[in-house]
Amino acid sequence: MYLTLLSGNFPAFVNDILPNLWAGGLDLGKRILAALIIFIIGRLIVSFINKLVARVLQRRKVDAGVQTFVRSLVNILLMILLVIAVISKLGVETTSFAALLASAGVAVGMALSGNLQNFAGGLIILIFRPYKVGDWIEAQGVSGSVKEIQIFHTILTTADNKVVYIPNGSASSGTIVNYSREDTRRVDWTVGVEYGEHFDRVEETVRRILAADKRILDTPAPTIALGALDASSVNITIRVWVKNADYWGVYYDVQRAIYEEFNQAGIGFPFPQLTIHTAKD
Repeated sequence: MYLTLLSGNFPAFVNDILPNLWAGGLDLGKRILAALIIFIIGRLIVSFINKLVARVLQRRKVDAGVQTFVRSLVNILLMILLVIAVISKLGVETTSFAALLASAGVAVGMALSGNLQNFAGGLIILIFRPYKVGDWIEAQGVSGSVKEIQIFHTILTTADNKVVYIPNGSASSGTIVNYSREDTRRVDWTVGVEYGEHFDRVEETVRRILAADKRILDTPAPTIALGALDASSVNITIRVWVKNADYWGVYYDVQRAIYEEFNQAGIGFPFPQLTIHTAKD
């Protein structure tokens, strides 16, 4: 090419190259424009299919956890197909692209082994259903209400409105406490009173407080027992059964009523005491 320019054939060189550049650029522009159109239309189609799937799942009254899982899975698969279609329109051979993905599959699989475990954990959760959307659970040291069960994570909303993402692999293989599974729960209190207080009087006062709260169930019957003789107090154990939804309301209301009624009845709450003996000279 350098010799061609020196020989004075520069116009001929330009006439040979520029049409090829123009044709190549025009072809590339067409492919980019077509790929862009495919991407835009594909996004609309993906959005439509996602809404259609969500509508079908709702009409069939599928469990909310299964709905979020299936919707997330369908969205990911459709986006993968859309990306392959765009790449194919740009002129990249899909067979070569598939071969590249296959060759990198082992490395990607190792890198994403945790996500594959989370995906399998999500399937286990949906099949065995240790919890569902709306349940209040404790998992991996976090307590909260189950907001969504996605492909890789379970999303919890804590009592102070924090959003926590728990990997499904850890949730499916770890210990889960489901506070919402049963219809009733037991509420426990341990109340310390001073030494010298008559247990019968304490028990009578507590039973009066419990009888006044209609949320407390009669069956199983409330339990009031002398739990322990502690260093500075006599500990009274109180146990009642309530409906699951009434747990915290009963816990706080009865605890306040105990404090007020004990003060009115003259039942003393103890303070930590320490007896010191001094040696005489």
